[in-house]
This record gives sequence, C-alpha cells and structure tokens, in this order.
Amino acid sequence: MLSATSPNRLLIAQILTGGYGGGGLEWAVLFGKGRVLEPSALGLALSDGHLLGRTVKLLGHSTSTIDSSWNPPYGIRAKVSAVCEELVVHLQDAGSGIAFDCIVRAYDAGVALRYVIRERDGGPGLVLAGELTEFRLPRGSVAYASRDEGEYQVAAPHAIAPVPDPELTTSCDPELLADLPVTVELPSGLTAVIAESDRLHYPRSMLRRAADGSDSLVTHLMRYPGRATGYSGPGETPAAPTFSVSTPFLTPWRVVIVEREPAALLERADFIPTLATASVLGDTSWIRPGRAIRSFRDNTTAAGLACIDFAVRHKLEYVEFDAHWYGDGTDPSDATVPAAGLDIEHVIRYGKERNVGIIVYVDRVPAMRQLEDIVRTYRLWGVAGIKLGFVWEGRQEDSDFLQAFIQKCGENRLFVLLHDNLRPAGLERTLPNYLTLEGVRGNEHFPTARHNVTLPFTRNVAGPMDYTICYAQARNQTTHAHQLAMAVVYYSPLVFLYWYDKPAKYAQGEWPELEWFTECPTNWQETRALCGRIGEYVAVARRAQERWFFGAMTNEAPRSLELPLSFLGPGAWVANIYADGAPALSEHTTRVSIRRVTVDADTRLRVELAAHGGQAIRFERAPG
Repeated sequence: MLSATSPNRLLIAQILTGGYGGGGLEWAVLFGKGRVLEPSALGLALSDGHLLGRTVKLLGHSTSTIDSSWNPPYGIRAKVSAVCEELVVHLQDAGSGIAFDCIVRAYDAGVALRYVIRERDGGPGLVLAGELTEFRLPRGSVAYASRDEGEYQVAAPHAIAPVPDPELTTSCDPELLADLPVTVELPSGLTAVIAESDRLHYPRSMLRRAADGSDSLVTHLMRYPGRATGYSGPGETPAAPTFSVSTPFLTPWRVVIVEREPAALLERADFIPTLATASVLGDTSWIRPGRAIRSFRDNTTAAGLACIDFAVRHKLEYVEFDAHWYGDGTDPSDATVPAAGLDIEHVIRYGKERNVGIIVYVDRVPAMRQLEDIVRTYRLWGVAGIKLGFVWEGRQEDSDFLQAFIQKCGENRLFVLLHDNLRPAGLERTLPNYLTLEGVRGNEHFPTARHNVTLPFTRNVAGPMDYTICYAQARNQTTHAHQLAMAVVYYSPLVFLYWYDKPAKYAQGEWPELEWFTECPTNWQETRALCGRIGEYVAVARRAQERWFFGAMTNEAPRSLELPLSFLGPGAWVANIYADGAPALSEHTTRVSIRRVTVDADTRLRVELAAHGGQAIRFERAPG
C-alpha cells in the first residue's frame, strides 16, 4: 500500500495493488480514522475489450511535496493555496504490456487522482472505450444527485436514479446516470463532493450505480452529447463509443472534496480550478467580471439603449442581446449581420461611452460554421463577450470544440459564457475568458426554495453557475429577499439579473431594495462560510475590497440564525439589512424590509428568515 497525506495530516489517499484477489489496482481515501472511500477499483477500458489495471505490476513510485499557490484573475478569494503531497505510482498492465502511471494528490481540501498513459511500443496512440474509476462509499451514505438540470434526488448511492429533464435527455446517454458533481453525506458525519477537473480532449464524466448493489458509484464516460438539438433520441444522435488519445496522455482528475461540515464546502469552490491546467492565454487584464441585464425579446436599437441607461443607473457592467438579434431571427442564420431594426455598432459605442459592455448570443450552429468571421467581426465592433447557446457537451469532440471556441475568443479579447446542459471541470483557469456556464436548474425553471439551498453544496462547489436571477416574478416560489441573497450566496463571475424583465418594470413604483443588486459585486477577495445544511439553509459572507456582503437563504421552513460577525475585523460597521418584510398572500409578493444598524466584530446578529425566505446584508465601515 502506498499513500499521500494532506498538509494538515487529516486526509490520506492510498493506492493498493492487491484487488480482485490478485494484482488489481484500487484506491482508498481516509479522513482521520474514518473512511471516505473504501478500496475502490481503478483502471481504463480499451476499445478491444481489455481492462487496463485489472492485473498490474508495480514498477516503482515516488512521493513529493508541491508547495505552491496561484492568484486567480477572479474568484472566491484573492490567493489560492495549492500545497499538497503527490504520489506517482509507475505500473505495467500484465495483459497488454502497457506502461502507465497513477498519480494521486492529497490537499487539505480533498484528494485527486488521474492516470498518465506513457508512450508505448506498437504506436503513439491508444483507443479507449471507458473508465473503471470507482467511488465505493461507506454503507449508510446519502447522495444528492441530479441529471440534465432536473431536480435533486436524495438516496443511498446504490439507489441513485435522478429524474432527468425530458427536454435535455432525449439525445443523451440513456442509462440511470448522475451528473457531476455528486455530494455525499457520510455516516461518519463528513460531507464529500465527487467531481472532475482538467477535462481536456476527453469525454465528460457521469456516475452510475454499481451492478453489485453496493454503495459504489462508477465513472461513466458520455457517448452522446447532451442537448443535441435536431435529434430525437440516442438512436439518432451521433455516438462516440470509443475515442483516441495520443501518448503520453493525462486523463482528467477524479476529485473527492471532504469537509467536516457541509457549509465549509462553499469555501472549496476554487479547488476544481486549482487542479486544472494553468492559463494558456497570457494577458488577462482585459477580462472584467460583472453583472448583466439582457434585452428581453426586443432586439432593437431603442431597447438596447434603454438597457444601457438602466445599467448605468444600477452600476451594471453589461447588457446582453439574446437569441434572434442577428440575421433573419432564426438560430442558424448569419451571426455577423444584425436583424432589421438593430444598429448594433451604435449600441456598442453608446455603451462604451458609459462603461457598459455588450454581450451577444450566438447559437452553436453558426458558431461552428463561421467562427473566424464571428470573432473578427465582433472584435471590430467592440463586443465584450459571447453567450454560446444550445451547446453540446459529452463526447471528446464536443470538449475539443468548446475548448477551441473559448480559446479563439480569448485570443480575440472576447469572454464567453456557455448555456445548456454542461458541467464544470476547471476550464475557467486554463481559459480565464470562460467566465461562467449554465448546467443548473436555475431561475428559468422557477425552482423551489429547497432546491435553491441545495445548489450551494452541490453544483456550485464544482464551478461557477449562471442561475439567471428573476426578481419579483409572479412565478417565483421564494420571497424577494431570498432572490436578493442569491447574488452573494451563489458564486459566478458573471451574474445575470432581472432575467425576464425590462427596464420599464422598475420605472413604476418604488424599488429601494434594488440598491443591493446595484452595490453587490461578483469578484471576491475572501469568502467565509458561516453555517448551513444541504436542502435546509445556508449563510455565507464574502469580502470585496473594504466591504463585506452577506447572504442567507432558507427552504420552506422559517428559520432564526444567530451569527457571529468576527469576520468583520476591528472598528464599527454599518449593516445595511435587506430582510423579509411582513408576510404577504404568497411568497413572491413578500416585500423587503430595509434597516441600518451599527455593529462590530463582537456582535452576534440575529437573522430572521421567513419560509421560502432570505436576507442580504452589506457591511460598510462606519464613518468617523
């Protein structure tokens, strides 16, 4: 048995070579004296049916300490530790003679494992058909799993079968599968998140339950693309049951984040990019995180100018023109020709004069067909970023296209956000112009409060998510204050606000609470998770320069929290509190109560949350 140990000595990742009654390759993870993963299978499936790793010969190993850190251009904190112990195990597969390495790292945040296929006799390449990496969880574990932007299922690992969104699954792999990340509550009281990182030239991973009825989750590499528009089912979608790699080749990291308390997971949202390949872009100073409003179903010059004026009043950095702004209004048309009635260059100039950038939507079809024309034209116009829609992700070729698209945009100073059925894997570090992605059951679906307080511990741990906040909407199942708190509870460098709204809505009546959105940034120097339980409630504080922003959300149950404010540091602070007001006939009509009180680091603040509710607080240093 060989092992790597985390700097704090709590996490131990083991590599074992005695599985399957012989020389099979396995791994295990311990936290203190308890098990996170029982001995679990490792290996790769070759296209000829051979299982690489079922019988191996140990050739040697080495252990080293990696003492490093990195400074992301945006994120949940200004500086990220990457200190770990790394174990490299040199192996040879007995059946095929293929030499490969197994690398495992132990960080304070979690453990990560990947394979390195070395150059081999008989040719430089290898054709793969799948992966055998297993996560054998202790009996009594409870998994939170979802698929294709569907609801979260809470079940024992051996029973996971998350309900998919039928609109997104018709083209996808048909088995009972869960998207990454999957969050697991262990019987020891620990909470773990299973995820992946550094997915380059490789299919996206999902998890399936083991055939033997154990609490094992097994890696499944996607053979079909998710959200493949124009195809009615897997039988028609172009499949990729195998894929080729050139050797030497590094597979993605298989990741297990481990924390004693669920809330602490919010402070690990930078672990996945920490494992990813460093930036390949060079200068990234032009990339500006921020908030956006879209020109909703009105792709005209007048609508764009009105949105820019609204953005200026509310300190928003961006305005987006969504689908059908170009060509004849259909998705496949020419994405370099604005639709009739839209002088896009005039709108862009008007925005630039007011420090408001313009984002434009592009459908996947023209993006593939006319990428060179798109980036050349948009850079000439002065477009700030591209929202790519109806994206396919799943097969190796889908990963390759997305990486090439984002990199081409980055080389032309265009940032990117991707929409539809995607999942994060740290690519935002490799290509920092990749600001955010969807891959979440967001506010377009008007989900429940319970769903909303599940996301911070699940999907958002693995990467930024474009939730598209819909404020004061009749279809919302939450209070207004719950929606306000999302802007700080959910992490995304690019946040869309007022998703189904037009500026005219807020020209009517009084909306003093909008000052919260006006002041709340998207890039943080520090993050403090305060408390929370999956599917129940969450409270987090984040610092931007000299101000702290706090958000708390609850599920369908009212809740009272008493929270220390020690994170504030010395001196007096003014707390600008946006809370649930008097109960109304329905959650979505509950008004926001605003008050301001003076506090300090010794204050214990009582936070009252209505059912389906929330609270947002902006802390600023008291004058004088």
